[in-house]
Amino acid sequence: MATLKRAQQWATFGRTWHLYDCLWQNPFQSGKIISTHLKGLHKPIYHPLADCGDHVVVINTSKIALPGDEWTKRVYFHHTGYAGGATWTLAHELHEKDKTKIMWYAVYTSMKGNLQRRHAMTRLHLFPDAIIPPEIQANISNQLKQGRPVPTRIDEYDVETIKNFPKIMDYPKDYVVK
Repeated sequence: MATLKRAQQWATFGRTWHLYDCLWQNPFQSGKIISTHLKGLHKPIYHPLADCGDHVVVINTSKIALPGDEWTKRVYFHHTGYAGGATWTLAHELHEKDKTKIMWYAVYTSMKGNLQRRHAMTRLHLFPDAIIPPEIQANISNQLKQGRPVPTRIDEYDVETIKNFPKIMDYPKDYVVK
């Protein structure tokens, strides 16, 4: 086997570490992107019974953006296994308790029907902010594209960009706003 083909084969079977930034992202759309890499669907050797997925490091899970009024209407169910152990928690209450839990649930439910779901979830590393431990940060070699672009706030633009922004019209000097 040629050296180049051998290296290509090692890269295919090796586990890559990916970074995903959840800043202002919908967790349900992000869950689909992340679960693709956790399961190994992006690899040519994928098989439902094979455990060939990669590691995914997710940062800024405390800054997710649920669509519409999902913060007050989405409910998460948990049962302890004992009689009367059922609880329903609203999304904003769950997010206050644990900043990574909503993202964990989104990824877990997007992998529904996968036989390797529990093993794949062990390769998911969630962090509420952008601080990653150095031993994990040393392994990251790829960054996943976000589902939607993060808009820039008006206070983040510099003065020159605002001044050079094209105007539709110039108001006259004696113009008065009522």
